[in-house]
Formats: sequence, structure tokens, C-alpha cells
Amino acid sequence: MTDSTAADATLAPTKPATKPARPHFSSGPCAKPPGYDPAKLATEVLGRSHRSKLGKQRLQYCIDLMRELLNLPDTHRIGIVPGSDTGAFEMAMWTMLGARPVTALAWESFGEGWVTDAVKQLKIDPTVIRADYGQLPDLQQIDWSNDVLFTWNGTTSGVRVPNGDWIPDDRAGLSFADATSGVFAYDLPWDKIDVATFSWQKVLGGEGAHGVLILGPRAVERLETYTPAWPLPKVFRLVSKGKLAEGVFKGETINTPSMLAVEDAIWALEWAKGLGKGGLIARSDANAAALDRIVAERDWLGHLAEDEASRSKTSVCLTVEGADADFIKKLAALLEKEDAAYDVAGYRDAPAGLRIWCGATVDTADIEALGPWLDWAYATAKA
Repeated sequence: MTDSTAADATLAPTKPATKPARPHFSSGPCAKPPGYDPAKLATEVLGRSHRSKLGKQRLQYCIDLMRELLNLPDTHRIGIVPGSDTGAFEMAMWTMLGARPVTALAWESFGEGWVTDAVKQLKIDPTVIRADYGQLPDLQQIDWSNDVLFTWNGTTSGVRVPNGDWIPDDRAGLSFADATSGVFAYDLPWDKIDVATFSWQKVLGGEGAHGVLILGPRAVERLETYTPAWPLPKVFRLVSKGKLAEGVFKGETINTPSMLAVEDAIWALEWAKGLGKGGLIARSDANAAALDRIVAERDWLGHLAEDEASRSKTSVCLTVEGADADFIKKLAALLEKEDAAYDVAGYRDAPAGLRIWCGATVDTADIEALGPWLDWAYATAKA
């Protein structure tokens, strides 16, 4: 070994001694709840029709658990629909938009997706209010005589709305909230939300392919009094003979659901019920606080969302000093190879950086153990 090689070996970063017990920090699908084991799932319904008495009972039970955990008023319907959060939100757009002007808010990729749907697919020429990644647009400039589309928690930018105070009680338009990274992580004001959508694979750590659609009474009124000008695919149809198809919100799904995914969601919901909504929020808050401490202790790390009031507590997006996309790819690959952290590279359309999921299914001790591994990967990638 030459003197130069010996010196390089001496300077090589030392790997931390402790790894996160569960290095699952992906922002979707997210970490399974602690103690999860597929063998624990109820399987009696597997191989049975979802329209059997048992199948309907399990779907209704899943809906009932969601209602209980969310403290959702009886005035709001909950439906399990196809296509994950995207399918649920597009179902709402296709069936309810066009009755009045539309305002679409976009500060990350999914909000931009709803803009694209409104402009290029539905051709309704919305008012678009944008902000850069890491920023929140001026919520006070919204005209609430319009229907308003927005993401409650921007999964790809780490920016959320701080609360529901900016949504007026006397609004004429409907509020459409893509809340997929926010439901079960924040105390949502249901009187401010006419339409909400989410998917199990975020805060609950459930499986993909299914979305959840929540309709308030004003949304139901819109569905029963307005017929869109465009054709509706079968999987989007929520009205029959001018009335809401109530069966959709009682476990009679529009298309065939995966009962295995439903049982997986039920397991997660029963785990969550043991904590209560407050317990779920507290876990997310603790995880976000632990990651905040990691960022504060390192001058090469920062928050993409600089304003703490609008910073996500679930999908936390970080800046890395001097990093480009290739550097982030290298850093994330180093962490994955060591089984120290999986899937932490930022979203492909976002500025180069890291994205760490801090939702309730992650343990705070694993966030804390991640800090030294970030130091090691950063130093190694730079070397």
C-alpha cells in the first residue's frame, strides 16, 4: 500500500454502528405500521365475492373505522374507489367541475397534475395560482365564488396549507382537497372541506391501487343537481337516476376491489385505532421534530419549505448543499446498499434533494438513527 493509499483509507468515513431498525422512509408506499406481519391479516374473505355478505361487511367495517378515526361527521360520505388518490381526485373533478368557474392551486407536481387535467382534458380554463417548490401561494387572493382545487399536503414539495382558516364558511364554490399525505396526520377541519381524497398507502402504510373519496353535503348536492357536459367512464359514475349512488359509500364498490388490500387497510386502521387520531398526529409530530433536529445540526442540510408554518410533517423535503440529481442518486444508493434508508431521493420533478417520510408508521428512534447515516453517505458521496 502506498503512502497515498494509506492516507485515503485513514480519511474514509466511518460507518455508524447503529442502523434504523426499519429503514423504510419512502413517501409512498410508506412504511408499514410497527408490528405488521401479513400472517396477522384476516383471510376469511379472500377468494370470496366482494358482493357477498361477508365481503360487504368487511368493506363497510373498513369505512366505519376510517370514519371513527377521522371523527368524520355523519353528513360526510366515505367511498372506496379505484385508482388510488389520483383516481379518487379525478373522479371528483370529472363528476363535479364545470358548474361554476374553477381555481387551481399548484405548488408541486400533483397540484400541477390537476391543472393539466382541468386545462387539457376537461378544457374548463381555470384560474391557476402557482408557487415554486418550497413555497405556498397567497391563499388570500382566492375567489371563493369558484370551485377550488388544492393539495392539503404537497407530497413532492414538503409544503402544506397551515390550517383551514383561509377557506370561508360562506363560500359559494366547493373546496376540493387532495389530502393524501395529510389525512390521519393533521386534524382536518371537515366543515371547510367539501371533497377530500386520499389513499391508504400514505399515512396508514397500506397497499396501493385504492383511493378513498369523502364527500360533504355540498358536494352531494352538486352531484345531484348538475350533469357534466363530458362523458363519464363507468368507474367515475356516482349518480343513478339523479340521486347519489349511496351503495358506493356503504361498501358496494364501483369495480372489484382487492379484498387483500382491504384487509391490509383494516389491520392498519385497527392499529391506528389503538393510538387514536391524536396518537397518530403525535407520532408524526415527534418524527418531524427529530428530523428538524438532524437538519439544524448540519450546515449542509436544509428544508426546502423554509416557512415552518407551512412545512409538511409527513413528506419532509430537504435540500443538500451543492447537490445535483446525480449526487442525490449516489447518496440514496449508498444508504440503500447499507440497508440504512430506502427510497429517500426527492421526487423526480422537484429540486434535487432528499425526501424523508415522517408519518405515524415510522418510529422516532429510526429517524434519530438516520442522522449519522446521512453524514456518512454525504461524506462518502463527496469523496
